Amino acid sequence: MLSYNIDIAVQHICQADNRMADLVAAAGDFRLDYVPILSPFESLAESIIYQQISGKAAATIHARFLDLFPDKAHPSPQDILDTDESVLRSAGVSGNKAKAIYSLAEKTIEGLVPLKMEDLEALSDEEIKQNLIQVRGIGAWTVEMMLMFNLGRPDVFPVTDYGVQNGYRLWYGQEDLPKPKAFMQYAAKFAPYRSVAAWYLWRAVDLHKIGAF
Repeated sequence: MLSYNIDIAVQHICQADNRMADLVAAAGDFRLDYVPILSPFESLAESIIYQQISGKAAATIHARFLDLFPDKAHPSPQDILDTDESVLRSAGVSGNKAKAIYSLAEKTIEGLVPLKMEDLEALSDEEIKQNLIQVRGIGAWTVEMMLMFNLGRPDVFPVTDYGVQNGYRLWYGQEDLPKPKAFMQYAAKFAPYRSVAAWYLWRAVDLHKIGAF
């Protein structure tokens, strides 16, 4: 479940910025697709597979990846380390992504990536980010998506996300996408509910596509 009160969060960002209040009115109720996960390892392995390809193609590869381990719902870190890269490649996992999954397995066994969900939840946003970005193939954006959509953290603002940047550009009538440093300064007013502000900026893109503004 989300770790914050949605009504209070939405009220806060509306009070912080009149233009954001207009966006909330146009977009409607906050409906973040929160998806709880069984383990950090499973979630991050899936995230790696899904990177930089279409959702349909990624879903197919991920299903083939899981089929490599028919006796389990999901392979363990040790299962991955005991599997030759050529086997992962046979499921459609690219060489770089296979290496990233091996790195994830190693870091999980070493304890850098918590094995259990409750251990991950006990860490702060920054602790989670600093731990996970040490895994090959895991960058700040991937961690931010996990914090928002899998852990329900309230104060995440993915400044490098194109959708959030473009939503800001469109809604505020700017010619160029915001620079990360300036964008973070803009978002500071929405703390401690920057996740909600980011969600509404994504909705600005949707509204623009249907000609709502």
